[in-house]
Amino acid sequence: MTAKNLFFIAFLLLSLGFFGYSVNRLLTFLKIGKPENRFDRLGTRLKKVLVVAFGQSKILREPFAGLIHFFIFWGFVILLTAVIEAIGEGIFHGFSLDFLGFLYPPLLFLQDVVAGIVVIAVLAALFNRYVVKPKRLDLGIHSKLDATGILIAILFIMLSTLGQNATRMILEPTGMEDVRFISAALMPLFGSSAAATVEVWFEMFWWTHIVLIFAFLNYLPYSKHLHILASVPNVFFSTLKPYGEIPRLDLEAENVEKFGASDVEDLTWKQLLDGYTCTECGRCTASCPANITGKLLSPRKIIMDIRARLAEKGMAIAGGNGDGSVEGGKKPLDKTLIHDYITPQELFACTTCMACMQECPVNIEHVNSIIDLRRSLVLMESNFPAEVQTVFRNLENNFTPWAFSSSSRADWANGLDIPVMADVQEVDVLFWVGCAGSFDSRYQRVSVAFSKLMQQAGVSFAILGTEEKCTGDSARRIGNEYLAQILIKENVATLGKYRFKKVVTMCPHCFNMLRNEYPQFGGTYEVVHHTDVLHELVRTGRLKAANELQKTITYHDSCYLGRYNDIYDSPRQTLESIPGVHLVEMGRSRSRGFCCGAGGGRMWMEETEGKRVNHERTEEALAVKPDVIGTACPFCMTMMTDGVKDKEAAEQVVVKDIAEILYDASISKSTNT
Repeated sequence: MTAKNLFFIAFLLLSLGFFGYSVNRLLTFLKIGKPENRFDRLGTRLKKVLVVAFGQSKILREPFAGLIHFFIFWGFVILLTAVIEAIGEGIFHGFSLDFLGFLYPPLLFLQDVVAGIVVIAVLAALFNRYVVKPKRLDLGIHSKLDATGILIAILFIMLSTLGQNATRMILEPTGMEDVRFISAALMPLFGSSAAATVEVWFEMFWWTHIVLIFAFLNYLPYSKHLHILASVPNVFFSTLKPYGEIPRLDLEAENVEKFGASDVEDLTWKQLLDGYTCTECGRCTASCPANITGKLLSPRKIIMDIRARLAEKGMAIAGGNGDGSVEGGKKPLDKTLIHDYITPQELFACTTCMACMQECPVNIEHVNSIIDLRRSLVLMESNFPAEVQTVFRNLENNFTPWAFSSSSRADWANGLDIPVMADVQEVDVLFWVGCAGSFDSRYQRVSVAFSKLMQQAGVSFAILGTEEKCTGDSARRIGNEYLAQILIKENVATLGKYRFKKVVTMCPHCFNMLRNEYPQFGGTYEVVHHTDVLHELVRTGRLKAANELQKTITYHDSCYLGRYNDIYDSPRQTLESIPGVHLVEMGRSRSRGFCCGAGGGRMWMEETEGKRVNHERTEEALAVKPDVIGTACPFCMTMMTDGVKDKEAAEQVVVKDIAEILYDASISKSTNT
């Protein structure tokens, strides 16, 4: 064994030892979080890893930057074989993977090609960062230097790989020049030198490659590029539940004195792992409607703050900072995640539209953490926007966010001959009207239109009438889990009294609650949104659009219908089935659709920062010059209608629900309005 081998072995053990220490430190910090089972359905989790982590499916939603990352990622995966060979050579003189036999030449070819591709990808990434300069990558000088340093390190790792291949082929000709054609193209740079000089070049390239690899490895746990280690595990452990399901808070647990999350120990280990996994790419913030319209909220900052607070608290607990060190007037253990890192203003700006989670390439779950932090503010501090107090009081007294009496909940149905469940006991379809459909004068017209369409199609349905109460969506997302659970449990008890095959609702927020969250409380039903019902009735011929509308319609995707529950096609197909309708898409649609601004309880809060979210969306809708803006959500209808009025376009553009549009096309011309 040569001196080089002995020195390398010592270097290897030292590098791996420090890396092991760093990883153990990170894992120890994760133990600060609460337990959570993320080991179920292993097959599904492995499939998600293949698609999202290795297939880079979410990265590629942004093609240019996505392809750059794709090639760098797969370059590193493939070139691990070259690293293994270099490590083996450092331990055993003359080590090679040539024992792979006929597989070895193709492997060398692949290594060479990939190294060349990664060099191009790194140069493209530097071009993107310094020439294109996407706003989402502007995080200050520290982040910029961190990212640039990593990219340059990757570049030199690739160049040193090609350099050592070129000099090796000069020193030890093996006839592999055609296989390693990129490295072979560099051979003339060294071919005229003496053998001893080439040997020096080879050693320089080899050691540069090895040192950079292990320096890179040991830098990762202290860099934003920790995601290289954490992203695959984070994707594996990402939720398999519907996007629309937030975890239940056990309000009856014994010896629990704290509800929600005020600091990192109140979050689960998976929520803390999200912090490790954040790439700081900014895709979440770049798609956030609150941030886009000038609010303080940045989903990326929320996750980065969780990571920073975990490091601070973990070091303080371990004695690294020491409880006695003072920063900003507070000891580390006296700080909290809320207030010292994240403000209530940031948290309550969130519309829970799920755009951040949709765009995150490593499956970080921003919204659940935001909800948990809101819960602490509401349940432990009674700290929430003042106007929400009225909403909570109305929900407690009237079972609706509005001040209407619950006794008038079914008044919209007067004269429509719609049966009530208390009278019929059993029915095919239970029509869950929702608070807006029951009390909002504009959306009552949607309730009427949808009911008449179901009657035309011969659907056997009934309503709960005055027995129906708010599903608890707004209360739950604002953070008042206590009030939400009261409403949920009372509704589950009511539904348990009757027999029905399915529940149909017009409101995506009701739909999401009944479908995805009521099962947490024993209420498991087949729940269908009215856009799917209408599409099926049209598809089967039970409803037919008899009249031409001759309208240009743009459809606004509800976040809770689209991103939450993956319903994009049925509303569009229903509109396209109507003669004369010309359907046009906005710039942001389907999974990239832009929020109306009312989700997450924002429907009931004043918007005092920046531009109004509904104005941003309305401008986008008006830009395609529609006659009608189609909606499928009462919140969206309210926000888009207000937006059209504010933009003084109400005489040219109307906002209508899918049910109203179809009803207009299905009734006789003599009564068509």
